[in-house]
Formats: sequence, structure tokens, C-alpha cells
Amino acid sequence: MADETKELWTKVEQYFGDLLAPSDEGLDAALNANLHSGLPAIDVPRLLGKFLALMVKISGARRVLEIGALGGYSTIWLARAVPEDGCVVSLELSPRHVEIATSNLHHAAVLDRVDLRVGPAAESLAALHAEGSAPFDLIFIDADKSSYPEYLEWSLKLSRPGTVIIADNVVRDGKVIEPDIDDPNVQGVRRFTELLAAEPRLTATALQTVGAKGYDGIALAVVLE
Repeated sequence: MADETKELWTKVEQYFGDLLAPSDEGLDAALNANLHSGLPAIDVPRLLGKFLALMVKISGARRVLEIGALGGYSTIWLARAVPEDGCVVSLELSPRHVEIATSNLHHAAVLDRVDLRVGPAAESLAALHAEGSAPFDLIFIDADKSSYPEYLEWSLKLSRPGTVIIADNVVRDGKVIEPDIDDPNVQGVRRFTELLAAEPRLTATALQTVGAKGYDGIALAVVLE
């Protein structure tokens, strides 16, 4: 039954994706490059990519911060959605991933809108803050889950009232409800969610998702006035 259920999830995802988030040569090329470069197959699904692009449009975001670039697939969705004079600052730990992402972004003709920074995300976030970076309008968190609480703290320092914060992979196949589980990723997400709930500067929700990649979800927050 589990296999049949996942097969149904996959078919439904493909149905909506083909109609509402059709792929194209630039996006397909990025996925193929990531696959053949040996990157982990953890790119966002295309429906989530389209969701990110819609959130940029809905919020009117001009400055976007992405924590976790991988091979730049989600970065392409974000960069296409910002206006021509907009910017996506994307942080990635691995120099090899940044090399692949740079090639993918160039191929998709959006590299001029992206500032790729390599190194530990916490260090890059601290550097942005030290530089006196202008606040970001939308922040997408999709890096190591154990550090989500720290990324949220930096996101608040780099935001303004009205900034949208989106965090991926917060359900962890349902393991997020297990308080004693010995998994730093789950514990990181649990602490992150607790901070969302306790932070008076934020109002937030979470949505469960299913699809070809299984059972997961996103958290969505807005910085209050």
C-alpha cells in the first residue's frame, strides 16, 4: 500500500507540475548537470520551485536570500522571479557545488542577478550583517537542518517588517513529532519550530507536503510590523 500511495503522489505531482510548473531547457539542464555531477538528489520539486517564484511575485521581493544553493536549481526559480534590477544572494558551503551552480545559472541566463557566496552559511550570514546588508524581502532556508535555529536568528537580523521566511524539509517524514529521536536534523527542525512559535516578531504556519520525494513539508513566516 505504501508503494501504491507514493506512486499516486508522484502521478498527482506530475499532473499539477506539467500544467502549472512546466519545466524548460534551463531548468532541465540544471537538474541533469546536478545528477551527472554526483550531487545529492535533493533539489526542490518543481512545484515548490514555482511556489518560491510565486512568493517572490506576491511579496514584491527585490532582494532574496537563499541559504543553501546546492546546484542552483531553486536559485534559478528565485532569480527568474525577481525584477531585472533584483538580486538573489545565495549561500553554499561546498566550492564544488558553487562551481556547478554558477554554470547552471549562466546557462539559464540569470547569473547576473545572483550573488553566490561560498563557505559555512553562518559565517556568510555574519559577514552580510557586518557589511550592513540592506534587509532582504524574502529568505529561503534549505541547508543543514541542524543549523535551522541559527539561520532563523540571522534571518531576523537581515529582515524587515514584511519579510517572508520560508524553510524547507521541516516534517522529516513525520519524525518531527518525536521529541526524543536521536537525529540532529529532526532536533534542529524542532528547535526552529519552537523559535517560530515563541518569536513575537513572527507569525508563522507549516504545511505538510507529499510527492515523488515522499512526505515532508515547509514552514512559512512573515516578520511583523
